Amino acid sequence: MYQFSWRYRFAPIVFSLLFSASAWVVADEPADPATDVRTLLARPILDEDQSLREVQRYCERRIATLPPQTSWSNWQREAETLRERVLAEIVFRGVPADWRSPARKIEWFDTIAGGPGYKIRKLRYEALPGLWIPALLYEPENLTGRVPVVLNVNGHDSKGKAAPYKQIRCINLAQRGMLALNVEWLNMGQLQGEGFVHYRMNQLDLCGVSGLAPFYLAIERALDLLLDHPHADVDRVAMAGLSGGGWQTILFSALDRRVTLSNPVAGYSSYKTRVQFFSDLGDSEQTPTDLAQLADYTHLTALRAPRPTLLTFNAKDDCCFASGHALPPLLESASPIFERAGVGSRLRSHVNHVPGTHNFERENREAFYQMLGDHFYAGDPAFNAAEIDSESEVKSAEELAVSLPEENLDFHKLAKNLMEGIEDPFSDGPVQPKLTPATLARTARLNDYMPQAELVGEQTLGTTQARFWRIVLAEDWTVPVVELSRGEPKSTALVAADTGRAEMTDQIHRLLDDDQRVLAVDPFYLGESKIEDRGFLFALLVSSVGSRPLGVQADQLQAVSRWASQKFGAPVERLITVGPRIGLSAVVAVAAGDESERPKQLELSTALVSLREIIDNNWSVDKYPELFCFGLFAQGDIHDFIELAKPCQVIYRKSTSPTALEAGD
Repeated sequence: MYQFSWRYRFAPIVFSLLFSASAWVVADEPADPATDVRTLLARPILDEDQSLREVQRYCERRIATLPPQTSWSNWQREAETLRERVLAEIVFRGVPADWRSPARKIEWFDTIAGGPGYKIRKLRYEALPGLWIPALLYEPENLTGRVPVVLNVNGHDSKGKAAPYKQIRCINLAQRGMLALNVEWLNMGQLQGEGFVHYRMNQLDLCGVSGLAPFYLAIERALDLLLDHPHADVDRVAMAGLSGGGWQTILFSALDRRVTLSNPVAGYSSYKTRVQFFSDLGDSEQTPTDLAQLADYTHLTALRAPRPTLLTFNAKDDCCFASGHALPPLLESASPIFERAGVGSRLRSHVNHVPGTHNFERENREAFYQMLGDHFYAGDPAFNAAEIDSESEVKSAEELAVSLPEENLDFHKLAKNLMEGIEDPFSDGPVQPKLTPATLARTARLNDYMPQAELVGEQTLGTTQARFWRIVLAEDWTVPVVELSRGEPKSTALVAADTGRAEMTDQIHRLLDDDQRVLAVDPFYLGESKIEDRGFLFALLVSSVGSRPLGVQADQLQAVSRWASQKFGAPVERLITVGPRIGLSAVVAVAAGDESERPKQLELSTALVSLREIIDNNWSVDKYPELFCFGLFAQGDIHDFIELAKPCQVIYRKSTSPTALEAGD
């Protein structure tokens, strides 16, 4: 389990001493009322790191687990079903038909001299219509008959296909008589660009199209063209890569049975491992929407059976997936399945100690060559796994550059194209027939919690009274709420901001002067509930285990409103938000909620007018994790959600768009 500092254990004791619920604490000297409000809002309610512990527990409980031990024949049936589901429900979810068309374009360019015994052929191919990938084919001279083929992928390395350690691997494979394809990865090497930043794949998710699909199709098309080579041996097909290349390797080789030998290097670990070891929390592609709910990386490792698989990890990895914590759960899960298939020796592991850091250097490469020799050249005494020195044959990125179209598509351009097919949100037509509060609730994965409240403290400063509440939602979440009032309130306002409740001092001060009771909340991922260390990666994991950060926030707003209605005998009258993130969550909470619980007024400041702004502004999930709810834009736009929210009146005080309506218009 994740270990916390000793001081965290005493936080509840310290807190209870500071905030005894038995009596009001009176300030020694009068102060400015707004200053009093600011002071009260700044008081902590949650235990230190409570939000982190809750999201860890929430995700871990929802990560898919391998089925109990079963026979090899039963596992084969389960594996086939799992493969089909991952492809249909995760990889190709919502993907346009033309993206998967069997027709594909490949363009070959010049051939350059390699070194002794091989040449390098330049090419580019379409991963999907309009998105071209540059690649290099290392081809042995004087080919005869069928030879093994190796698909070489790379990870987060700006050098891309020109990375020396990758060139050396491809050279060694070609010098041993194999066809080695070296492909560029999205946002690396020649494909670097803002539109290819991996955190922008979620723009496709917003439109209801899997952002994982371009990654997968880029590999699938590469293998297609490699196996089309007249000398390719379809029974001897290998794939290998480091880091993000290791992730590509395990994902693709688990799902595509054409890959007969796989060597992922320092590229992944179980989702349950990641919950505890933050270095392993993966980017958008490693943590796609709903995958963890359906399959863990333990499943993907097991799907390799009975095909030869070498799991390579580094003992002192300074990036991620260090062998000590990443490797054992994978072997524990997959080894019994290989054993039941009668091929236990085909699952191997290699732990690198020199240099032991994040690498696919000589020792790791030689382990890969040995694996190829044992399974592709079994019984051949001429095969030697020792690396052939070829540093002098490494070429510059300029020498290996492949021509690309000027208007090559990327994640952002693909999302803009998808957006063009979605109905204009400012049309005068009716709400889309398919959009109802129930469908919106399903899209945002709302849970309709019954809140339980715990009063943890009270305090008075000047004329402002405060109560500090923890609103508990089942075993999942705790929402911190500061209740503020002056005198006898006439009604209740619920307020929240992207930057946290403490930033709303001025608005709250005015509400209190207007005889409002104010409930200042910090929902999931905001303010006091913010997760400081790699928080947005946990937000991605929340989405991957089947929930949505947007829905979690909306759930919490609904729950606090429900509690307030019961506590104070009347529904919340005004829901006030500041910021595009909490603003969208508030719109969804009201539109998807029960009409009897809706506030009379929803006031949005610095809020989105249309989901189109997310794509037009080229926003990314690391900055706005709540906004990329899968398929939300396919269901409708904010205009439609506001229609659903009636009779609640929605007012824009200020928006993120110059086309927004101002208050009262």
